[in-house]
Amino acid sequence: MSSAPLVSVVIPACNAEAFIEYTFRSVLAQTYQNFEVLVVDDGSSDRTLEIVESFMQQDDRIRLFKQQTAGVGAARNLAMKEAKGKYIAPIDADDIWFPQKLEKQVARLEQEDESVGLVYSWSAYMNAAGDITNYSPFGRFGRVEGDVFQFLLFYNFLDNGSTMMFRRSCIDRIGGFNPELKTCEDWEFYLRLAEQYQFCIVPEYLIGYRQYIGSISSNCSAMAHFHERVMDEVYARHPELPSQIRYWSNTVFYNNLLGKSYLAGDYRGALRWAYRILRGDFALLLRPGIYKLIPVSVLKVLLSAEKYDPQPVRFKQNLASDQVDLPTPQPPESKRFWKPYDLVLLKRWKQMLQTV
Repeated sequence: MSSAPLVSVVIPACNAEAFIEYTFRSVLAQTYQNFEVLVVDDGSSDRTLEIVESFMQQDDRIRLFKQQTAGVGAARNLAMKEAKGKYIAPIDADDIWFPQKLEKQVARLEQEDESVGLVYSWSAYMNAAGDITNYSPFGRFGRVEGDVFQFLLFYNFLDNGSTMMFRRSCIDRIGGFNPELKTCEDWEFYLRLAEQYQFCIVPEYLIGYRQYIGSISSNCSAMAHFHERVMDEVYARHPELPSQIRYWSNTVFYNNLLGKSYLAGDYRGALRWAYRILRGDFALLLRPGIYKLIPVSVLKVLLSAEKYDPQPVRFKQNLASDQVDLPTPQPPESKRFWKPYDLVLLKRWKQMLQTV
């Protein structure tokens, strides 16, 4: 394995004691073993440091860096500055990789020339307990490769911050993550990368993306703010882009926030996102669940005078053995029934194929 290129695995961590051990074990269980692990503790106040240091005693490929709380973008930048690998593979401290993730992505990048800067794969969605609950829809939409910039602007098909591997040399050309962005920083980084490089894919479900109430991805108001900021910056650089892409992107994004807010019990927020969508895109009415969501949210708001106050959710997860019991992905069949709203997205996706 000595001739194999070194991969720098980057893990930003802030109060990640509930899941980071699971993340570590999935990384160490990779079939591709020529990697280093760079962990940046972003001002944790729980047992995150203790857990990381325990793994460092077991494996000298792990390095730890510390910073005062500055956000995930700044943490990734610090790790990438210290990285020695040809390739960089970030993973969030609550996600996992299935065993062949690194092996297959390295093999794909090694087949490509320097015009290809990034390889990605699809994600299986997990709950807090680590059970697979769903799969990324992009596996049904098909492969997106090559010049992906406009596709990525329409919909972040890379899905999360744990799916990609990219060339270390790309950072010299485009820079790192924007530390001013508290959410959407991965999407903004992908967009800048797509402006300069081609993307490729290993079309398999190789990432376990954990979703739960209380995660940073549930901070919907902040996500909306930074989504609009990224859009403003992109259209300032590319005024020639069709406005329709931004319109479609916003409605899909707000639809995502609608679901997150409702599940989190933020019924005022759910109504706000529903209003923003219906103000210009009636395709939402093709989702049967909206006819329950809106009246329930209205009723909840009317019956409660309390303002929604999100509270952090803490989990305890202990792994008794050195082996991690990973769930087994069972991707949906290609002939799976398409819901009406999915067909609208698919139609828009195909229109993008015709215009790019």
